Amino acid sequence: MYKEKFFKLIHRNLIASCQALPGEPLFGDVVMAKMALACELGGAVAIRSNSVVDIRAIYQATHLPIIGLIKRNYEDSDVFITPTQTEVDALLDEPIACIALDATDRKRPHGNTLAELVQYIKAKAPEMVVMGDVATDSDATHAISAGVDMVSTTLSGYTSSSPKIEAPDMDLVEFLAREFTLPVIAEGRISTPEQARQLLNLGAWSVVVGGAITRPQQITRTFVKGMQHPIDGYCNGFTINSSTN
Repeated sequence: MYKEKFFKLIHRNLIASCQALPGEPLFGDVVMAKMALACELGGAVAIRSNSVVDIRAIYQATHLPIIGLIKRNYEDSDVFITPTQTEVDALLDEPIACIALDATDRKRPHGNTLAELVQYIKAKAPEMVVMGDVATDSDATHAISAGVDMVSTTLSGYTSSSPKIEAPDMDLVEFLAREFTLPVIAEGRISTPEQARQLLNLGAWSVVVGGAITRPQQITRTFVKGMQHPIDGYCNGFTINSSTN
C-alpha cells in the first residue's frame, strides 16, 4: 500500500491494537484474528499487531492494512518494540503496510542507532511506512531526524523520562501536532470515545486504541475498580451510605 493511500485511510479514524502476550487468556493467533475481524466489523480501518504469527492470521481474516511490530527483550537495552534488524527482517517478509518501532532516544541493543534501522527499512522497502513510537517531545525530534514517516505517543508513561499518568498524554499529542508536520498518532491509555475525539481535536492524525477494546480483563478491571468507589444512594427501601460502618 502506497504511503499516501495509507495516510489518507487512517486520517481521523480508529486503528485497533490487537495484541495479547504469553500467559494472557486471549494469547494466540486464532483469537487475535477473530478479535481483529470484530474490530473491522466495528469500523476500525487498520490493525496494530505484534508477532509474525498474529500478523499472518489477521491478514487472512480481515481486509485491513496491518501495522506490524515484534516485541523482543535484549539484555543490553530497554528498547523492546522492533528493536533490531532481526525483527525488521522478519516483518519485511510479511503482508504489512507499516512497521512500528521504538523511536525513543534510549540506547538500542547492540549499540545500533535508530537512524541506521530506519535507513535499512527504507532501502529494503521504500513504500513501507515507518511509525516511530515515542514517549516525549525530544523523542519525537530524535525520531523525525532519523527519518520516520509518523510518530505515535505509544510509549508516553512507560519510560523514565515521560510522565506517569492514567489518562492519555493530551499535552504531548497537542504539542507534537502543533510543532511537526508529519502525522501524529495518539496512542496510550485511551479508554473512551470522548478521549479519542478530544485527541483528534487536539491535532492527532488518527487514534490507536488497544486495551479498552481488545483486552477483556482490562475492561473488566475498570468496571470493578469503578464500582468500588464510595456510593451514597437509595435502593429497595434502604439508604446506602458507604462512608459509614
